[in-house]
Amino acid sequence: MDFGKYKYESAQKERAARRNQSQTIIKEMKLRPKIDPHDYETKKGHISRFLNQGDKVKVTIMFRGREQSRPELGFRLLEQLAEDIADIGFVEYTPKQEGRNMIMVIAPLKKKSEVKGSKSQQRRDRDKMISERDQADAESA
Repeated sequence: MDFGKYKYESAQKERAARRNQSQTIIKEMKLRPKIDPHDYETKKGHISRFLNQGDKVKVTIMFRGREQSRPELGFRLLEQLAEDIADIGFVEYTPKQEGRNMIMVIAPLKKKSEVKGSKSQQRRDRDKMISERDQADAESA
């Protein structure tokens, strides 16, 4: 067997494997323990959008001043958030106090490759639609 041919084929396989792998991105959302209900809903919407796109979300609760003496408020808030988004994500890293912050990581239930709305998929669909429209215009003319 030709070693050059073998080397070329292995490089092609490696390149194809690199093309098919998905990168995990961690988005971060910062909250405060005394968050307004409307602000909470807005942040929850952002988190659900990130999870639907297939990204992990790191939720950080920042404590200031006397809030540091009441970490249970932040823990309760993170538990509520985990319940609210249970249908699209799960808690990968349970809430943990690190200095002035409490951190929790939420992972999506679907992998990034399974998400239908990926940018490359949207681009392919758009290109296919444009080519079909061009063909229909050419036939009608």
